[in-house]
Formats: sequence, C-alpha cells, structure tokens
Amino acid sequence: MHAARIRSEIEVGSIRPPQRLAPYSYAVGAEVRPDTDEVPTDSDGTAFGRLILLYDPDGQDAWNGTLRLVAYIQAEVEAALAADPLLPDVAWSWLVDALGTDAQGESVDAARPGSPVTALGGTVTATTSVRFGDIAGPPRAHQLELRASWTATEPDLATHVEAFCDVLASAAGLPPSGVTRLGAPSSVG
Repeated sequence: MHAARIRSEIEVGSIRPPQRLAPYSYAVGAEVRPDTDEVPTDSDGTAFGRLILLYDPDGQDAWNGTLRLVAYIQAEVEAALAADPLLPDVAWSWLVDALGTDAQGESVDAARPGSPVTALGGTVTATTSVRFGDIAGPPRAHQLELRASWTATEPDLATHVEAFCDVLASAAGLPPSGVTRLGAPSSVG
C-alpha cells in the first residue's frame, strides 16, 4: 500500500485500523493538505478519508475473496454543488472510473478482461448542516460523504490506494494530475 504514487497535495499515513472485522487489518488516512506534514485521523481540512484493508486468509462469502477494502471520504463542497441532485452519481463515477470499472464493478478496459474488483458497493451522501447558538464554525456547511467497499482481485494494493486518492482529489476539487491552476493576475504598477 505504501508503494502507491500519490499526488503532492495529498498526505497519506498509517492510522489505527478497526479491530475484529477480519483476522488482519491495516488502514491509511489521507488528507488534502498542501501546506503541512501532519496526517491526522480526523480533519479540519476540506477533504479527508480513510482506506481500510481487511484480510481474511479463509475468505468471506460476502466479500467474494480474501482482501476487502473499505473507503470513507468526506469533503466540504459549495452550496450549489451540495444541492445538485446529480452529485451522488458524479461522485460514484469518480470511484468506478478510478477503479477502472463500471457502476457494477465490471472492467471497462477491453485489454484487461476481468475486473480489478468484485462486490463493489457503497453510498454517497450530500448534506447541509446549519449551526445555531454557541457552536463554532460557519453558519452553514455543505459536505459530500462517500462510503464504499470492494474486494481486490489482484494483490497489487498500490493501485487501490492510488484510486482512493484520485477520488479524494476529485472530491476536494483539485484539478486533474498534470494540470496547473493559473493564479490570479498580478497587477503591474
């Protein structure tokens, strides 16, 4: 998992995995934080997530395999985006595109028959929170949450971490890799 190639805007580090879900587990936390070296398990940043690897050498019927990945991503979004009824569909498409599958987990690469994942499922939620009284933070906050799990059909876990970070980057509104945002024009006086 640590062999994954991650964009410089995303910090990734090991976090404590949940216990008792599988005989073996491992987890990484990721956050879009361009100006810090810290990788927290919770966040005050605009986008963060967790990717948990569960391994059961005997397999589990519901997993359809021995390696299960569980992803959670939360990102702040603009009010207009949170209200868009297509946001959940678009966010789910970020995941299936990053994994190289369609919405049902089938491979979309004709050169690679079979899918890198099976048993893909999850939810996407867009919320608006309104704060009242003595609660700190903005009066209104809009968030996107993506929860998903899938079974890896190949032992190369770096590709799954890379896909997870691609989805996190999309949720955070980062431009595609290799694209540079143009800064505000400077005034010449």
